[in-house]
Amino acid sequence: MKTIKIALIGVGYIADFHARGLQTMPDVEIVCVVSKHIESAKKFAAKYNIKEAYTDISKVIENNEIDGVIISTPNQFHAPYAISFLESGKDVFLEKPMGINPKEGQQIKAAAKANERLVMVGHMWRFDIDTNYIKDAIDAGRLGKIFKTKGYGIHENWGPEGWFTNKELAGGGALADMGVHAIDTARYLLGDPKPIKVYARISTQFGDYDVDDTGIIVITWDNGAESIIESGWWHPHMDGPEASTGLFGTKGYATLFPTKLKLTTGVESFEEIIPDLPKREDHCAQIIYTKQMEHFVDCIKTRTPPIPGILEGQIVLDIVNAAYTSSETGEVVNL
Repeated sequence: MKTIKIALIGVGYIADFHARGLQTMPDVEIVCVVSKHIESAKKFAAKYNIKEAYTDISKVIENNEIDGVIISTPNQFHAPYAISFLESGKDVFLEKPMGINPKEGQQIKAAAKANERLVMVGHMWRFDIDTNYIKDAIDAGRLGKIFKTKGYGIHENWGPEGWFTNKELAGGGALADMGVHAIDTARYLLGDPKPIKVYARISTQFGDYDVDDTGIIVITWDNGAESIIESGWWHPHMDGPEASTGLFGTKGYATLFPTKLKLTTGVESFEEIIPDLPKREDHCAQIIYTKQMEHFVDCIKTRTPPIPGILEGQIVLDIVNAAYTSSETGEVVNL
């Protein structure tokens, strides 16, 4: 079996999860790592026994043996790096969000199509066991028709620093950082409907930076459901951890994190079901990222378009962009 050769771009917090996931696969080799600072690249390479460490992506572009690239950089570099790698014949995994605006997503799509390459986007909650338990229950009709969801992407008494709080590098604040998880999770659970309207109120309450740290977004989907999404950093309270979602159906209610079903059995009566799922050592567990990398590698081998891919990434970008526009104008944005 051919060894799939992967390059890692960026050595921040999330890159460790990707590296650990890739190294569980016997037919995968991480051949190099790239970071802005050579010391950081060398330290990361030594940690994971990676042969080469660079500060320039041209070394990756020139290497025709590399099959796929994992991009875990500040958001500003997602699109330009992805396009460069796609044009050099490599498949690309992009951390979320896919870009900093919808136009960048469209440019990535065009480059992937022109070069017959694959793009996967890091909306990793689609690979979570709890998430798929709830999705299976919805798909089986146990909740009836879902008419409303409430999802959360909030940091409680905490918020990031560095490039995350720089609009030029990040494109947005808590909505682009945390809200995207809640948006894609709700959409996945609903069966991937298309958004038709977005209304949002977004502001900065906690920091001296040029990005948002508070947001409430309402999305109307083409299947008739409405999703309320809350995003934030530094909030004194959160109603659930990252990607936590409540789903209201005509036959019952479900929550993701804590994960359970509440099925209507009659007037003022219901049956509560708490599933016997594996205990979570960490909320954002390594297994989610490992499964995500397994899917990416399998798609490289089989030439199957990844899900989540360009379409899923683009829809999230469209919603985020519409939310920022809605908050500025005070009006609903039609998609």
